[in-house]
Amino acid sequence: MTTGRRLIHDPEGHNSAPWPIRQEGVLTSTDCFFTRSHAPTPQVDPRAWRLEIGGLVERPLQLSLADLGAFPRSEVPATLVCAGLRRDEYLAIGPLPGELPWGPEPISTGCWSGFVLASVLWRARVKPEARFVEFVGLDTVERHGHRFGFGGSIDLEKALSPDVLLATELNGAPLPPDHGFPLRALVPGWIGARSVKWLGRITLSAEPSQNYFQTKAYRVQRETNHRDPRDVSAGTALGEVPLNAVILEPTRDQLVPHGPVTVRGWAMGSGGRRVVSVEVSPNAGAEWKPARIAAPGSPWTWSIWEATLDLARGRHMLAVRASDTSGATQPAAVWDTWNVKGYANNAWHRVPVQAE
Repeated sequence: MTTGRRLIHDPEGHNSAPWPIRQEGVLTSTDCFFTRSHAPTPQVDPRAWRLEIGGLVERPLQLSLADLGAFPRSEVPATLVCAGLRRDEYLAIGPLPGELPWGPEPISTGCWSGFVLASVLWRARVKPEARFVEFVGLDTVERHGHRFGFGGSIDLEKALSPDVLLATELNGAPLPPDHGFPLRALVPGWIGARSVKWLGRITLSAEPSQNYFQTKAYRVQRETNHRDPRDVSAGTALGEVPLNAVILEPTRDQLVPHGPVTVRGWAMGSGGRRVVSVEVSPNAGAEWKPARIAAPGSPWTWSIWEATLDLARGRHMLAVRASDTSGATQPAAVWDTWNVKGYANNAWHRVPVQAE
């Protein structure tokens, strides 16, 4: 589906994603799955590993992988989306100091298998005052002189959904080390940061997680704190991923033959809602043409779409937009979604090409 390939890395080497995304069907092959971590991959001995469950529960648990085998298993196809998806488009507005300039790369779709989180929580007997479920990993992150495991929380209501898993497998095989072996949270429809890898502890609480990555990062804040331009603690914590659509082919500044040109990409609704329409424009949104859903997804995954545009010789700005069953649509301009750390960009995706 694509030609050429580059690999996106951060300076510390903890993040990577192939681009262009090689996507023929809905699922992404494990070797092409993007990775995003804030610390080196921990080495976890599965024989000694234990999952601790505590906080506002009547029966704290400490479970081995063998213990988890007593709980129901399930399989959930789900698309994981990094909150920094398409951050590089914000650079046209201004710099984003300290942030990884992701383009459309950090998104992938897998078939996840594991234990239903709700059944484990029922065994722990959640107390009535509990409202949030915090996940903390076994990696070691250092921020401002403190060392801790990456973590964050989700609403208890979401945690009790049958689609939220304690995942042990990706695409029919054990989790690779970079994807959370031996166990990770899988929270479909929420930003990837909540699907915590190398899971070591689950805590039930009355308040959201106080982990750095819940209180100081992964928050949407529209106004800059000029005393500390990277501070977003006054913002809103990210949760569900928004409706979005991206052009995968052709790629930015690609030379294409004039005449009929095939345009392909993905679209995904928010909150598990189905995409009902995808439209593609050859001229930055002045005119629109309906696209065809070539590979329909399931509630928690993207769908793959395609369309044919007739392009005259010259420069063209392709664009795509989608809507889902809620009636939600995408904002037209990148400025409409701008925020201090460049998260959750779901404006119309635009790709310049040259037809010759």
